[in-house]
This record gives sequence, C-alpha cells and structure tokens, in this order.
Amino acid sequence: MSNKPGFWARNEFLIRRLHSLTGLLPVGAYMIVHLLVNSSVAVSPETFQRSVFSIHALGALLPLVEWTFIFLPIMFHAFLGLAFTFGASPNYTEYRYNSNFRYTMQRATGLLAFVFIAWHVFHMHGWIHNDAWRHLIAGYGGMFHPYNAATSAAHAMQASVLYPVFYTVGVLACVFHLSNGLFTMGITWGIWISPKAQHGAKLVTGVFGLGLALVGITSIVGLYTLKNFAEIREKENTAYELLVETGDIPADPEKRDLSADESLDEAPPFEGAAAPKADATEKPAVSE
Repeated sequence: MSNKPGFWARNEFLIRRLHSLTGLLPVGAYMIVHLLVNSSVAVSPETFQRSVFSIHALGALLPLVEWTFIFLPIMFHAFLGLAFTFGASPNYTEYRYNSNFRYTMQRATGLLAFVFIAWHVFHMHGWIHNDAWRHLIAGYGGMFHPYNAATSAAHAMQASVLYPVFYTVGVLACVFHLSNGLFTMGITWGIWISPKAQHGAKLVTGVFGLGLALVGITSIVGLYTLKNFAEIREKENTAYELLVETGDIPADPEKRDLSADESLDEAPPFEGAAAPKADATEKPAVSE
C-alpha cells in the first residue's frame, strides 16, 4: 500500500494561498464595487440606474465576465473556506485570546456570508432562469430587473420587514470577513510580521471595515426608504428606451420589469403580499 501523500497534502500550501488571494482578488474587490454601486441609490435612483446600465452595456460578454471574475471565484473561495472551517479549531494555549477571537469570527462570518450570498442571489436574481423559478422568487417579493434597477431592488427590499434586518446582518458579516481577512492575509503572506506593523495593519483594516460597513448600510437604507415608485419607474423606462435607441445598451425585455406600466407609486405591503395593480388602461399616479 502506497504511503504517497494525497493531492490535498501535496498542494495544501498553494491551495491555502489561492484561497487567501481570491478572497482579495477578485471576490473582495467585487464586493467593494458592488456595495459602492448599490449605495449610489441613496444619492439618487438615476445615479444607481446609470451605474447598472454601464455594467449591462457589456451585453453578451456579461455572463462570461460574471462567471470568470465573480461566480467561479466566489464558489472556489466559499467551498474551500467551508472545508477549512470544519477541519480546524482555535488554539487557546498557544495564541492570545484576541487572535483566537478573530480566528473564530473569521470562520463564523464566513458561514454567515455563505448563507447570505446564497439567499441574496436567490432573492434578487434566482438560481435558475426560467418562468417557473421567477414566479417562485416573486412570491418572496424578490427579483431584480437591471433596466428597472432602483424600483425593482427597492420592491424586493421592502417586501418584508425582515429583509432589511437580514441584509444588514449579511452585509456586516461579509464586511468583517473581508476586513479581518485582509489583516490575517498580511500575516500569512509575510507583509506585516512585527507587533508594531500588525498593530498598524489592525487599525487600517478596522477603519476600512467600518467605512465599508457604512457604505453597505447606506445601500440598504436607500432601498428600504425609496418612494415614488411610479415616477422613478417612468424615468427608468425612458432612459432604457433612449439608450437602446442610441445603441449604448442592447435591447433585452427580460432585464426589465414588464409590469412597469401597471406599477403603483407605493412599495408593496410587508410580508410579501403583492401590491394591487392599477388598471392597465390608466397611467399610474405619480406622488408629489
């Protein structure tokens, strides 16, 4: 019987370095951009919509970019993180309490982030793109439509009083996991070794985490408090038609909320109940 070490044992050093690296690039970088774009809704729905239009202007290249730089790296980082989490434990006899607390919280927030991201993708985009699945998501008050970005995202956020709470917990878990991961990554890669350097890095990554948490909370509050849906939806549709006409974005009805002409100027009531629809022959009222 061969005593030759298995693939994991032979390549553990490289695998752990790749796991650490993907947490920064591209996963961490994408999360920063994603939260910044979403927080722009607090500036104005138009600002948010322009950002989304610029992303979806990639057209047929967008799925390739998403899978190469977002989905596959996230899955790689997440599943390796799960393997590390269930195969390790803190060591209180050799390391200070603070280090073990960070170690434990890094893995706890990793699990929370895994669950949150899975739910977020289901709630806003769905795991499977077909009509039956979209109908299922709509039952949870969800479904993000890129060409009606602000109103569809706000509709999803306001469908239940629990959603802002869940998103806040999930975003904070992701932010802590990234900021603390940057600190531990610097130690792992030998960037800050001395106690003085680690103290400085701890302060920098802590301030970074607080700033990013504020950005994330801003996006949640901005979507949760959005009003005047019909007025904003009309502007979104006008912008879509203009950009399709000029060729800046490809025409794609599936990226629009096709019930836009029947929308009301109010968000749906809580608990996922569907808002009553306006008469399709009448123009939706616009709140003042």
